[in-house]
Amino acid sequence: MTKAGTETPSRDGAPGTTGNRNFRLLDAAVPRAANRLAQAAIGAALLAGARRRDPTVVVNAVVSAAFTALPRALEAGYSVRFQPWHRLWVSAAALVHTLGMLGPYDRIWWWDHLAHTLSGVVVAGATDVVLRAATVGGDPVSGRPRARAVMVVGVTLAFGVFWELLEYVVHAVADRLGFEPLLVHYGRLDAVGDLLFDLVGAGLVVRFGRRALRVRSPTSVDESG
Repeated sequence: MTKAGTETPSRDGAPGTTGNRNFRLLDAAVPRAANRLAQAAIGAALLAGARRRDPTVVVNAVVSAAFTALPRALEAGYSVRFQPWHRLWVSAAALVHTLGMLGPYDRIWWWDHLAHTLSGVVVAGATDVVLRAATVGGDPVSGRPRARAVMVVGVTLAFGVFWELLEYVVHAVADRLGFEPLLVHYGRLDAVGDLLFDLVGAGLVVRFGRRALRVRSPTSVDESG
């Protein structure tokens, strides 16, 4: 029997430790499961593209599947550990792009905007993580909030421009050679719109990144998935 106002210790001797740990594990299990589901959906889209004999869907699904490995690549290169929902965001961005190749890009007007916003967040977030690692390593420039924000936006915009040019070149070459283009270019106006939504994603990272992009040291409990 415990005295009034005292807390019953858990079995390991620390009050509430077991309950808190179980809550953290449950809280991490949901995004881990959702992440695996998103990756499985990318695999299903790959199979659907293969059944259609559509190289556009197949190639984009393969690229999207490789894209989901970005968190692990950053962890290996910069000694950080991402939270489960960070991984889910990357997989969700890849899935939205992959599903778009199955028809939504042509049928749903806002699908392209959603895909570029999600991808813009991923690129900007990865840039922010790299810059923070550089700050820890002693780079004084990337440690300044305003300078880091400019770099995050600049890298995201540069990546977006590179992607739009890649779409244009791949589409033009495929048209000239008489092949089905693996990437579709919808014109200059569409490219400008894509870049704007890339910047929306970068803006979200600049505004909320300090709190949302907290990463753990590799010594913390592994929540990978």
